[in-house]
Amino acid sequence: MRAVDGISFEVPKGMRFGLIGESGSGKTTVVKSILKILPDNAKLMGGRILLNNKDIATATEKEMDSIRWTEVSLVTQSAMHALNPIARISNQMVETFMAHIRLSKKETLEKCKEIFEMVGLSRNRIFDYPHQFSGGMRQRVIIAMAIALDPGLIIADEPTTALDVIMQAQIVNLLRSLSEQRGLSLVIITHNIAIVAEICQTVGVMYAGRMMEYGDILKVFAHPHHPYTMGLQGAFPSINDLKKDLTSIPGHPPLLIEDMPRCGFSDRCPFAIEKCREQIPEEISIEKNHRVSCHRYQHAERFREKIKNIFANRAKGRGSS
Repeated sequence: MRAVDGISFEVPKGMRFGLIGESGSGKTTVVKSILKILPDNAKLMGGRILLNNKDIATATEKEMDSIRWTEVSLVTQSAMHALNPIARISNQMVETFMAHIRLSKKETLEKCKEIFEMVGLSRNRIFDYPHQFSGGMRQRVIIAMAIALDPGLIIADEPTTALDVIMQAQIVNLLRSLSEQRGLSLVIITHNIAIVAEICQTVGVMYAGRMMEYGDILKVFAHPHHPYTMGLQGAFPSINDLKKDLTSIPGHPPLLIEDMPRCGFSDRCPFAIEKCREQIPEEISIEKNHRVSCHRYQHAERFREKIKNIFANRAKGRGSS
């Protein structure tokens, strides 16, 4: 199966990019492709991954060992599973340093304590075990390990999963402040539109392994041109409109194990025409820093007015049946 196909985006220095989409859209596969940590039964079939103007798609495993954590690092979505439960945090952080740079253990521990303070944790807590931290604190530990070797790019894969809303806000603010203070480029993978809207300058909307819409955050969210982007917005509450009715997108994502020479969203799209079911749409540049993959993007303004009621009525119809 082709899990990801034709994805293209860029993250300039110090900028923050959000990749959103429902489960199974291929977001995490994109992350694993960049870090080259795909499972054994997966491989890159083509394309380029440029990191500091160097194509790492063809890099050897030995070369990637020196790139991971020093140039690009990962904040995983399950901090408890990412940490060794029977090792102190200090040992795990020291191991990260020792694998890449030569410092004495004393110097390394001091540096680790400084990084702990940087992410809002007490210096002495570095000698604790993972189970002694709360979920939000463990997420801060993972962020501390991600920035330890001062990489230029950090990828955060669902960094706020399973956290309460207060802790989510703290983690989001921490990531943004680290990006601003240290000039870090940041990629956030999530299904939460609010997080992307809060922290990112650009956004990509994925579905069925492809990029449906991409561009500046304000352009994409204020004037979405793809029905899928419009549907995602309709499913999220608004603080400015407390009476807003939430609508879901009826149906399910397609099975990518089959060849799909069509728009992946055509089965669920209320505006799909025959062309959508027979031909993959090309990515069109609507304006500067705003691209969309839709055969009917010219009708976006009319679609935005209709789509809320259409999805609501279709969902009610499914519920009554």
